[in-house]
Amino acid sequence: MGEQDDVAFVRDRFRENAKYFDREPVLIAALGFRRLRRFVAAEAQGVTLEVAVGTGLNLPYYPRGIALTGIDLSPEMLSYAAARARQLGIPVNLLEGDAAALPFPDQSFDTVIETFSGCTFPDPVAAYREMRRVLRPGGQLLLAEHGRGDRSLVGRLLDRFAPGHYRSTACHLNRSPLDLVKAAGWQPQVLHRGAAGVLIALRATV
Repeated sequence: MGEQDDVAFVRDRFRENAKYFDREPVLIAALGFRRLRRFVAAEAQGVTLEVAVGTGLNLPYYPRGIALTGIDLSPEMLSYAAARARQLGIPVNLLEGDAAALPFPDQSFDTVIETFSGCTFPDPVAAYREMRRVLRPGGQLLLAEHGRGDRSLVGRLLDRFAPGHYRSTACHLNRSPLDLVKAAGWQPQVLHRGAAGVLIALRATV
């Protein structure tokens, strides 16, 4: 498949699965996904962009007073995010768009956040370069991600299940977020590792 085909595939999977993404499973939360969401969202400052905002699971954790924009490939995901924002009383500008071609001028944001979505990007390196482009000097990129981990047994297990999981969810289980961020020109700081290295939180600055 070409990149455009991949984007269409991801959009299709999101359309089919949006209602399931809207409810974080108890097991996923227990493994530390929710804790990392809270951790990185709480660090947002100033004019903030969340790339791949999804159904808005991070919205409860943002500090009050920031100017928040969320972008996502899926209109179905965004409809859930809008409902969550209304329920929480949180002002947020929600837009449909591609992480690899962000529709914002250079140096538009003080903070860019992405959580557990890089696994679905057809071109993750391009997406992380775009996040760098839209950050202002002194701005920060904050990521919470999952990947292959740093233990060979866990990595081999994820490798085994990765193809089938991708076909059903558009999620790559066995990417290396740290390597992808570095390939996009960042020098990230590792803030946290968990679940045998499968979970990782990163910060990088411009």
